[in-house]
Amino acid sequence: MGLTCENEKAGRVTATSVWIGIDAGKSSHHAAAIDAAGKKLWSVKVGNGQRQIEELVERATATAAKTGARVRWAVDLVSPPAALLLATLLTSGQNVVYVPGRMVNGMAGIFRGEGKTDAKDARIIADTARMRGDLTELSATDELVVELTRLTSYRADVMADWVRGVNRLRDLLTSIFPALEAGFDFSTRSALILVSGYCTPEEIRQAGHEGLAAFLHEEGAWRKGIDGMATTALAAADQQTVALPGEATTAILVKKLARQLLGLDREIKDTDKLIAQRFRTHPQAHIIESLPGMGPLLGAQFVVATGGDVRAAFTHAGRLASYAGLAPVPRDSGRITGNNRRPKRFNRPLRQVFYMAALSSIRADGLSRAFYQRKRGENKIHTQALLALARRLVDVLWALLRDNRVFSPVPPQQVTALAA
Repeated sequence: MGLTCENEKAGRVTATSVWIGIDAGKSSHHAAAIDAAGKKLWSVKVGNGQRQIEELVERATATAAKTGARVRWAVDLVSPPAALLLATLLTSGQNVVYVPGRMVNGMAGIFRGEGKTDAKDARIIADTARMRGDLTELSATDELVVELTRLTSYRADVMADWVRGVNRLRDLLTSIFPALEAGFDFSTRSALILVSGYCTPEEIRQAGHEGLAAFLHEEGAWRKGIDGMATTALAAADQQTVALPGEATTAILVKKLARQLLGLDREIKDTDKLIAQRFRTHPQAHIIESLPGMGPLLGAQFVVATGGDVRAAFTHAGRLASYAGLAPVPRDSGRITGNNRRPKRFNRPLRQVFYMAALSSIRADGLSRAFYQRKRGENKIHTQALLALARRLVDVLWALLRDNRVFSPVPPQQVTALAA
C-alpha cells in the first residue's frame, strides 16, 4: 500500500469519529470499534476474504451512520497477509492509517496489562490511532509499485540465500583446504566454477595446470583470469599434502553448494534485469537514474519506499528527508535547547537507498565527491560525511522530480545565463 506522508492529514479527525482497529492476520483478522471517547462499540473476528471484509465495512458504516460519525480505520500490518484487507478498504474509499507494530507493543502495557488476545490488540490499535494525530495515512498503490515491491523483496531473499551460502561454502572449504579458501574470492563466478569441479589438494594436483585451465574455460570462467587462477590453485595444493578428516564427504558438499551458488548468481542477474526493465517504465525513471550514485536497483527501491509519486506524498524536501531518517529531531529539556538527535521512527529502506547512493557517488570525481571531501575537511568521520551527502542528495532528487528535469552538474541558472 502507498503511504501519504503528510501526517497532518491523519490528524484531521472529527469529534464524532468511529475508530476501527484491525489486528491483521494471515487467515483472519480481528476488528474492534470504539467511539471518539474510547468506548468499545463492538468487537468481531472476520475471515481474510473479500466478502467478509466488505461485510465488515458495511457494519462499520452502519454504526457510524447512527450518530453521523466518520469511520476511520487503523491497521498494524501493510505486508502481504493484509494485502486483500487494505485493497478492499481503500478501493471502497475508506480512510486508513498505519499503526506500526513497535508502537502497538509500546501501548500494550498501558491498555491491556499482561494478557494478550487478538481482540485486545485490535482495541489497542484503535485507541492508539484515536489518540495519535501523526500517523501515516495509506493510499492505494499502483500496479508498477506493487510489481517493484515484489521484485525487490524477492531479490533481497535471494541475496540473503547467496550470502548465507557463500559463508557456508567458506566454512566447509576451510575445514579441508584452508589455503584454497584464502586464495580466492568466492563471491565471484570464476572461483565458484573452480571449486564446483576441484576442491581438494589431490584433485588439483592430479588435474594440473592444463586440466584446471581447460575446465575453467569450458565452464565459462573469466578468460583473462584463467591462467592466474590455475597457478594460484596449484600453489595452494603444493602447500598441503595431508588429507583432513571428512575430506571426501566435505568435498561433495562444497561442489554441490558451489553449483547452487552459481544458480543463485544467475537468478540475481536475471532479477536485476527484470527490475531495471520494469523500473524504467516509470514516467520519472530517467530523472531518478540521473542522480549520481542512483542506478535502476536503488531507483526501484526508492519508488517502492515512496509509493511512486514523490510530489504527491511529500510537500517539500524536508519531509522526504525526515521520512528517510536524514533530518535530526529536537531533544530539548529545560534550559537546554538546540539539542538534536537521530530520529528513531523513519523508513529504513529509504535511508539505505540514499546512503548507498551517496557511497556509490563518491567513487568518481564530481560534485558528490567534492562535497564529501569538504565534510571530511570539517573533521567529520566517514559515516557522518556520507550521511551529510545523503541528505544533500535528498534535496537534489526532490528538486529534480519537482521540476521534472534530469540532473546536471551545471545549475539551471548558469545554463540560462550561458544560453543568453
